[in-house]
Amino acid sequence: MQKLLAKTAVAAIAIAFAGEAMATEWNVSLWGKRRAFTENTEKLAELVAEKTNGEFTLNISYGGLSKNRENLDGISIGAFEMAQFCAGYHRDKNPTITVLELPFLGVETLAQERALSMALYDHPAVQDDLARWNATLLMPSPMPQYNLVGLGDAPRSLDDFEGLSVRATGGIGAAMEAVGAVPTSMSATEVRQSLDSGVISAAAFAPHAHMAFGTIENAKWWTTNLNPGTVNCPVVANTDALEALPEDHRDALLSSVDEALDHYVDNYTNNTMAAWGPALDERGIERITFDQESLSAFEAAVAGPAAQAWIEDMSARGLPAQELYDFATGKLAELKYQ
Repeated sequence: MQKLLAKTAVAAIAIAFAGEAMATEWNVSLWGKRRAFTENTEKLAELVAEKTNGEFTLNISYGGLSKNRENLDGISIGAFEMAQFCAGYHRDKNPTITVLELPFLGVETLAQERALSMALYDHPAVQDDLARWNATLLMPSPMPQYNLVGLGDAPRSLDDFEGLSVRATGGIGAAMEAVGAVPTSMSATEVRQSLDSGVISAAAFAPHAHMAFGTIENAKWWTTNLNPGTVNCPVVANTDALEALPEDHRDALLSSVDEALDHYVDNYTNNTMAAWGPALDERGIERITFDQESLSAFEAAVAGPAAQAWIEDMSARGLPAQELYDFATGKLAELKYQ
């Protein structure tokens, strides 16, 4: 009887250890705080836990694992298994993705931004680019066109942007420079302090970020329709960690991407954008709307030269830049006529 009990105890311990070994925990590096921009990752974590009965969990950290500009570096060395980053923060680290940050690319909706990003992420050149960082692209964080919140006198025409110090990254920065503004690249978490201290006079963000990072708290004006472009911010996984997942856990993760993006787009459209107008009204922020003639002149001055400069720069690096640009613009044209 004692031998039987001993064997039973050993078996129970073995089963317990086996169950513990089956559990998977991934660390996920984000920044700021939970907001519309991170709802794709939050929903992904929820779905993965549900599908695996809690055996696979994504532990989301807002700034506790890495600085936002170093998330791709952390992924490359396996410091954590998943992260979000913005291509414009470090265009040299992910040059192929920056084609989606070109000014006046022409994306009109979050649905288009989502589909275009996912299509480009499948391009072999893009996958090779991210493979240098041991990263696998999982999904984008689609954002609407950026616009400016600012202090001081509001710009009434494009000429009024001359000398304006504005936080603007990537292609948006190039667009602002073309109308005489002085673009400054800084991470989202630095912007509010820079505005309040007078380091910059305006900031380009999507609406959710203006609310989340407090740029509207002391702002005087908002451009409703400048729409120079947006920033592309993927969620990536460490490739080794992804390949090491048990098959059922990997399936749970990858099969949840579309649903996580559905949730993200629905939340941004129906919650974030619904809150944006009232947030401006409550603070007495003036809406600045430019006429079509000014917008057309802005686009004409910026779009073509920026695209050509990007193609020349990336081609000099040995990348198939023209192919990537044609792929992106061609895919976008398809999406618009579906």
